[in-house]
Amino acid sequence: MLDMRRMQILRAVITSGSVTAAARNLGYTPSAVSQQMATLEKEAGITLLERTGRGVRPTDAGRLLNEYATVIGNHVAEAETALADLRAGRTGRVVVRYFATAGATLVAPALARLRREQPGVQVDLRMSDPEDPLPEVKEGRADMALVVRPRDQLSVDGIRFVPLLDDRYLAVLPEGHRLAAKPEIELTDLADEAWISSDRPGPCLDPVLDACASAGFSPGFVVESEDHATAQAFVAAGLGIALIPELGLGNRHPAVAVRKVRAPEPVRSIYAAVRESAPAGQPALRALLDALRTAAAAATDRDRA
Repeated sequence: MLDMRRMQILRAVITSGSVTAAARNLGYTPSAVSQQMATLEKEAGITLLERTGRGVRPTDAGRLLNEYATVIGNHVAEAETALADLRAGRTGRVVVRYFATAGATLVAPALARLRREQPGVQVDLRMSDPEDPLPEVKEGRADMALVVRPRDQLSVDGIRFVPLLDDRYLAVLPEGHRLAAKPEIELTDLADEAWISSDRPGPCLDPVLDACASAGFSPGFVVESEDHATAQAFVAAGLGIALIPELGLGNRHPAVAVRKVRAPEPVRSIYAAVRESAPAGQPALRALLDALRTAAAAATDRDRA
């Protein structure tokens, strides 16, 4: 098998026209270069160089091998450049799983920033609802997943949870409801109301159920909806009230009133789940995490304004 390093030395010899000049350019001794050329000729099984006075010139075989050495050298240079871009986060591919309400507020602005700053990074973005995306992250089929997770359930082997946003739930009432005149509603004020469920059972509904349990009651759901826009429509029709996370109220129905809730205020915590070892080896993933943190901070500032 031909040695790639010796082929590059051959290229230097042919380009410079002599063993001595090639040795000087490469920082080797002339005898070391001559030894490498002799070994390469044995590997090739044919003469590659012939003497011409004080210099050398390639044989037909030497010219042929030099052409391939040039191509290989160019490919190596391209590979080194590509690796440098990958190390710097300028290129790469990130596989991301997300849920619907995180899309508009967190994912879209984060990807827009990433595209501006790192246009060479490719993002494979897919919805994870209703499946749990954590197995994909653990098995390496996804690099990141946006998840809602209780704060006491952040210990998962092989997974690191990066906090992004605490998304509070707001009361959504029919226009003209008796409680719509209040700027803020105590959760117990809603105990006897008919309720519209805006999320399927799971991590997004659990904060509501837990808050109601803390307030001493269980909500009486009369309609089940797994979509926030549909839940608002049921509320607007006067079928009940709903608690909907703030991220799910980007497009508010014109016939509902939205009020803050307290005592207690239900909150869902949103995290980016990544493999514990992944960010150190994936600069593009770190860049996306930074963009998501920025988007989350911007969303929090808007909520406080």
